[in-house]
Amino acid sequence: MGAITAATGHFPAKIKALACDVFGTVVDWRGSIIAEGEALGRARSLAIDWARFADAWRAGYEPAMALVRSGSLTWTNLDGLHRTILDRLLVEFGLGGLDEQDKEHLNRVWHRLRPWPDSIAGLTRLRTRYVVATLSNGHVALLVNLTRSAGLTWDCILSAELCRHYKPDREVYQMAAQLLGLAPREVLMVAAHPNDLVAAHGAGLATAYVRRPLEFGPNRAAERDPAAVDIIAADLVDLAAQLGA
Repeated sequence: MGAITAATGHFPAKIKALACDVFGTVVDWRGSIIAEGEALGRARSLAIDWARFADAWRAGYEPAMALVRSGSLTWTNLDGLHRTILDRLLVEFGLGGLDEQDKEHLNRVWHRLRPWPDSIAGLTRLRTRYVVATLSNGHVALLVNLTRSAGLTWDCILSAELCRHYKPDREVYQMAAQLLGLAPREVLMVAAHPNDLVAAHGAGLATAYVRRPLEFGPNRAAERDPAAVDIIAADLVDLAAQLGA
């Protein structure tokens, strides 16, 4: 179980809403991509390492968003960024023979990611006490499709697309508080990624770190819990329990 840090004795009384990262925090992108890749491999007689493929696809995510942040690339949503990365990987992994229908279906796997086992129960509990929203780099259409596919429930969907900045740009976190009609410190950023939480803290939000030790696979070295967060939770059910939901 996690524990609220001693530095935040007033916490969580002032929190009115949770802004949740999605990829890796609420849904298992790696396991989902591997499963769909293996299904495609069986259907098309493709013998590749889908775990390595999933890792390579994700590895292209931050550099692609950095191009948008720097102005080197005009605003492009995640479907566009993912497709650019995918086209490169299809060559690298010898999958250039896939037809366009297969390529597009594979690219939209990000719309069909499966939730972690605790996610639905945790979000359901959290919504009994707090406004619970996404705050994701995924665009609105992707998040709507993912929400329906995974059986998730939110009070609203907030996306980086709404301000045309990608996290960890400060504008994304400020937008969340503004659209929810709250002061930044009344919003709790929930994420499995320390860099997301550092940026949220810098924008004045409260922060909750959710441990996802399997996000990058069972062989990835365990990360140390970040020091400067308001709360640390084992999963979303644990977070709900700590927040009294």
